[in-house]
Amino acid sequence: MSVKPKLSHSHVSELVGRLYGMSTSQIHPLPSYYDQNFYVLVNDGRAYVMKIMNSLDSQNLTLLELQTHAMAFLHQRGIPAQTALPTLTGQMMSLEDIDCGSGCQKYLVRLLTYLPGTTIAKVPCSPQILYQAGKMAATMDKALLEMEHPNLWALQREDFIWNPRNLPLLEPYLHVMDGDPVQQVVKEVIETFKRQVLPNLGSFRKCIIHGDFSDLNVLIEPSGPAGYKISGILDFGHMSNGYYVFELAITIMYMMIESHDPIQVGGPVLAGWESVIPLNEAERNALYLLVLGRFCQSLVMGRYNATLQPENKEYLMTTAKNGSRHLMHLWELGKEEVEMRWIQGARMFSDMR
Repeated sequence: MSVKPKLSHSHVSELVGRLYGMSTSQIHPLPSYYDQNFYVLVNDGRAYVMKIMNSLDSQNLTLLELQTHAMAFLHQRGIPAQTALPTLTGQMMSLEDIDCGSGCQKYLVRLLTYLPGTTIAKVPCSPQILYQAGKMAATMDKALLEMEHPNLWALQREDFIWNPRNLPLLEPYLHVMDGDPVQQVVKEVIETFKRQVLPNLGSFRKCIIHGDFSDLNVLIEPSGPAGYKISGILDFGHMSNGYYVFELAITIMYMMIESHDPIQVGGPVLAGWESVIPLNEAERNALYLLVLGRFCQSLVMGRYNATLQPENKEYLMTTAKNGSRHLMHLWELGKEEVEMRWIQGARMFSDMR
């Protein structure tokens, strides 16, 4: 039985009416990895996103409540995160028994604010946008460090495969890359990561990370004559305990995906990040391998999940379109060359500001 929900428009309309007391005038699906998202326009003209969590994650109510709390916490501090709308009974989320055609399963439902803007993936990424992305990611993590909640322990997520420290957990899935030349690079990255990154985790500064600060989860809108500003941060499903440098590596990697000059992406993102949180020596030394590690996670898990959800293959394989080529190029250039370009790019961008 699939864990991904497959609600119909009539399901969504019924939930909006029963849980929130509103009538819908328009519903259409939005992309999602494991969950299901819908754009919902109600009769008074307001827009929302209905997010239905997959049946597996819906079992972890403590973690989902904490994610919802974090979104509200950031919003209160001026960071453009979505927030949940309370139900008629005052709940921020509702666990629902729903039959999507293969028997009843429990799905966690939330109605979230609809934020303005378009994803970074759809806009040619200028150095200014990249700088803002790095700065916003760092600002968000710095704010999350101040968040208090009785269940912060739920963010430990020891075996969460998307946490960068868990790169070696990819090994049982590497068979999905059989026949692909990038498989050998993935294996070498994992082995190098074990030797050069894992022993040094104690030198990295701890924090709570969003964990998926990607070009599909960050919204921008026009601001000023020729500029953009970040208008939204989506999808806190990968939130976990981690390290500042993990968030930076994730941000750099995803900002590379659609870039015509991916190696140059790191400089402005790094400059934006360090305008808020300068890296220490150990963090800076690990950044290259952490970026490569995130490429490996996204490529392998995208390929694996596409075998489970063939109908969602295009979205699941987003990284694969350019990611294999980017990973191979980064690996061929080597750590010293890539780091030099990132550091020079960051310095040049900072000098221009």
